[in-house]
Amino acid sequence: MKITFIAADGTVTPVEVTAGESIMRAAVQNDVDGVIGECGGSMMCATCHCYVDDAWTDAVGPQEDGESDLLDCAASEVRASSRLSCQIKMRPELDGLVIHLPESQL
Repeated sequence: MKITFIAADGTVTPVEVTAGESIMRAAVQNDVDGVIGECGGSMMCATCHCYVDDAWTDAVGPQEDGESDLLDCAASEVRASSRLSCQIKMRPELDGLVIHLPESQL
């Protein structure tokens, strides 16, 4: 399955990912610039903040419990499409997912 990460400067990075893997882990393992994942996916920081592309928001689904509290601490603008990428697990219906990255995580 594939995820396309689009950095704030427009750089496009396609990444192959397996089902069940978090988007954050896929980004970190593939050295995607703009995703830090400081807490390792335990939902304790906002350094994996991302914006789900508008075409994918319904398929990805709503924020998990507690996500909005952490997003309040995000370094970049929080939008309606903001998510913590550690909380989005890859599944077949998300093949081709497009994720936009904020200007800064820190």
